[in-house]
This record gives sequence, structure tokens and C-alpha cells, in this order.
Amino acid sequence: MTTYILDTMETRTTRILNLAKSAIILAVAALAFPVHAVDAKPNAGLWLTTDFPAMAVRAGETTTIKIKLQNTDLAPQRVMLTVSGVPQGWKATVLGGGVPVAAAMPATNESVALQLRVEVPANAQKGSQRVVLSAKGNDATAELPLDVIIGQSLPARLSIKSKLPSQRGSASTNFEYPITVLNESDKDALVKLAAQAPQGFQTSFTEGFGSQEISSIPIEAGQSKELKVKVQPSSGTAAGDYPLMVSASVEGAQSVTQMSIQITGAPKLRITTEDGRLSGEAEAGKATPLNIIIENTGAAPATAVTLSSSPPGDWKIEIEPNQIPVLAPGQKLPVQAIITPSGKAIAGDYMATLRANSGSESASAEFRLSVTTSTLWGMAGILVIIVALLLSVGAVARFGRR
Repeated sequence: MTTYILDTMETRTTRILNLAKSAIILAVAALAFPVHAVDAKPNAGLWLTTDFPAMAVRAGETTTIKIKLQNTDLAPQRVMLTVSGVPQGWKATVLGGGVPVAAAMPATNESVALQLRVEVPANAQKGSQRVVLSAKGNDATAELPLDVIIGQSLPARLSIKSKLPSQRGSASTNFEYPITVLNESDKDALVKLAAQAPQGFQTSFTEGFGSQEISSIPIEAGQSKELKVKVQPSSGTAAGDYPLMVSASVEGAQSVTQMSIQITGAPKLRITTEDGRLSGEAEAGKATPLNIIIENTGAAPATAVTLSSSPPGDWKIEIEPNQIPVLAPGQKLPVQAIITPSGKAIAGDYMATLRANSGSESASAEFRLSVTTSTLWGMAGILVIIVALLLSVGAVARFGRR
């Protein structure tokens, strides 16, 4: 009997020790190889969401709430849309794509953009009113409570930011100023655009990536638009700094930003004569000088001015000098064009073109040249005519008697 009891106690002790060893082994294994929980998948179903489930609006005005209808892991299905809890005298309309809708069909794991337009009567009392937008599909439903708070809306507010407030160029430069107009009020607004520039400057507005000129643009509440202000100075603008003021306005609010234009000046060439007449006389086959003037009427020096011509037919025109290193603003320089009409030219008027070039700046003028023939050829012509007349008279006298 005693031996049996001892054996039993030893057996139990062995079992306890084995269990303890197993527990220690499992604990060590758990520490060495921790078990991670499996991430749960999103719940399947329909979901109605909005960024702002509570919005303030003034009595007598309309507010629009942006909403998304999300289909998560469901087959595409027709979803009916209804609005409940609308106070008496109010009007609530579900919009999709800008038109009233009563149902939507989001694809699997896709969403449909909706809007809830709430029209509040002018006699609405201050406080909060809750309306509920419901979505009902074949096997799922969703609800979105929305609070419309009647009270004072935020005042209209706009801001303008300019990325390049100061630019530099010549009077022939087309300046473009990128600006951002932000509607900081709680309502959509039609923003009017205006620019004040010096006299003779032309200004216009376009969208950031468009070419169509605009004078106003709609901007949603809290949103901004990227625009461009285009400025073209007048061709004769003198070098200097000029202000440019751009404004954006809505009823009750205006934002203004000041920018500047630095005109560096540009040369402007002109070809003329002392008396301003672009005409002259020349004799066929004989070199005749024509005095002309090259003038820089611009606001910057003209460098490396090259003079050239386009004469008629077999004519020759040589210009001395035919190059001018520098022509300062307002400077006039006389040059001489040696014109030699063709020896075969007959008497009459001819046109010759003279040109002046300096980099991208150029000027041209057409001269009318009256060509005469030499006296010797004139006398020869008269003699020929006299001889012909004498022969004619002699012939008549001789044959007339017969």
C-alpha cells in the first residue's frame, strides 16, 4: 500500500513538471514568434459622407452641401435617395451632376458625388435644424444626419496672391503675372477682375492654363483659382518703373494687390531725310548722291546697326557708311546713299527700299526716284524726229506732183 501511494505521488509530480516545461516552452516560442492580428477588412455596405455635416446659413439664403455615396464591396446596385426632417417652408433637393436626382448607382468600391441643396425661407428662426439624407439599395442602407444652423454667415472675403509681383523687360515685352484668387467666404461667388495700369498699357485676364480673356470668374466657397494678368506696354514707353494694381471684388468685399513693371527701354530706328521727303532725282547710268538720316527714337541704344537696300532691276545703291556701331537714344546720323540707275532705264518714277537693322529692331523706308535720260540722248532723239519729218515732206512733194 505504501509503495502505491509513493508511485502515485511521483507520477503526479512528473506530470506537473512536464506541464510546467511545456508552458515555459510555449511562452518562449510566443516571445520569439509573436502572433499578429489579421487586419480587418472595411465593412461592406453603403456609406454617405460629407466633409462638413453642420453648416451655417442665413435666413432667406441657399446652401449646398457636398456629399459622397460610397459602395464598399457590394455589387453595383440602384440606390434610392430621400431626404427627411425638412422643416415646413424649407426646400431640400438632391443634385447629381448639377440636376435633381432621386437615385444613384455607384460601382463596386466606387463613389458618386452628390449635393444637397437646402433653401431656407426668409422667416426661418435662428437655431439648428436637422435633415437626414437616406440611401436605400437592394441589400444595404445608409443615413447621413445634417445640421443646418440658422444665424449669421461669414462676411464676404477675398484675397489675391501674386507669384511674380515685379517683372522687367522692354516696351515690346508681353508681361504675364500669375496670381491666385481665394474665396475665403462661406458662399460661392462670382468674382469680378480689374487692373489699373499706366495710360497706354493694355491689360487682360485669362485662366492659368487658358487663352480666353475673362472679366469675372466663379469661385466656390473656400476654393481658389489660378489666373494670369497679361500686360502689354505701349511701344513708345520710356524706361522706368510703372505701377500695376490688380483687384478682385464681389458684393461687399474687395482685395487689391500692388505689382510693378520695370521697363528697360528698347531702340527704335527710323529712316528719313532732312526735309522729310522720301524722294529724289537720278540720271540713267549716272551715280547720284541721296542724303538720308538714320534716327533712334527709342529709349535704349541701338548697336551694330546695318544699312542695306533693295534697288530696282540693274540699279546699284551704295550706302556710306553701311554700318553704325552705336546709335544713342534720340541721336540722328546722316548717311549718304549713292544711287546709280541702269544705263538702259527710261525716264519715269522708280521705287527703292532702304533698311536699317539692329538685333530684333528694324526699320525700312521706300524712296521714289525720278529718272531722267541724258541731254545727248534727247538731242539725238530730236534729230531723228527732224530727219523723219524731212523725209516725209520730201516724199510728199515728189510723189504728189505725179
